[in-house]
Amino acid sequence: MISYVTLGVNNLAAAKTFYGELLAEVGAKALLDMGRIAFFGKSMAQPMLAVCEPFNQQPATPGNGNMVSFQPGSKEQVDALYHKAIALGASCDGAPGQRIAGKFYGAYVKDIDGNKLCFCHFG
Repeated sequence: MISYVTLGVNNLAAAKTFYGELLAEVGAKALLDMGRIAFFGKSMAQPMLAVCEPFNQQPATPGNGNMVSFQPGSKEQVDALYHKAIALGASCDGAPGQRIAGKFYGAYVKDIDGNKLCFCHFG
């Protein structure tokens, strides 16, 4: 149902490095780079993440309550993505842990532009 989600960034080169290295952990890569916007994913037929410089040429700011969630496939992969994001310059917004007993395991970070990301596993 989702084609892609876009995050506004202030330094496109830094964002492409951050997401290129982070999402390589789950087999994703830059699929399309059009100058002011780059799309990451496993294929153009699956949901993607785009990072872009805002079209209106104003500074990118994160939305309050907006979040992009990635489901890498296991609790161990949630932990790995969380730690990789931190190593790449993200800040902790909720360390990895079981949030709902037996149902939801998650970790939260804010990327280098302040966008909130979740890595989760249901179960």
